[in-house]
Amino acid sequence: MSRLSASLSVLQAGLKSPTLARLADLSAQSQARRTCIEPLIPVSLRAGIRAGPIEDGVWCLVVDNTAVASKLRQLLPKLESHLRTKGWDVSAIRIKVRSSVAA
Repeated sequence: MSRLSASLSVLQAGLKSPTLARLADLSAQSQARRTCIEPLIPVSLRAGIRAGPIEDGVWCLVVDNTAVASKLRQLLPKLESHLRTKGWDVSAIRIKVRSSVAA
């Protein structure tokens, strides 16, 4: 087994691996969608919402708690419509409440 003489950065490794490149692209798309809808989200909720995975046209938003999830569910039709008008192909937005780790 041969060893690489120089180490690769994450970016370099991603460019050499189609799988990692695809994951990096999906992550960038998810972040871009989050940025696109941010103006529609009340300021008090923004910090509790993170961009999640994209799978088969369904985008996931990860939220800190059920209160944020509840309010965000009310905004889903508006958020989905806004994304579509901006050219994003989104069939639905799924909300996942981040599980808290017990200490």
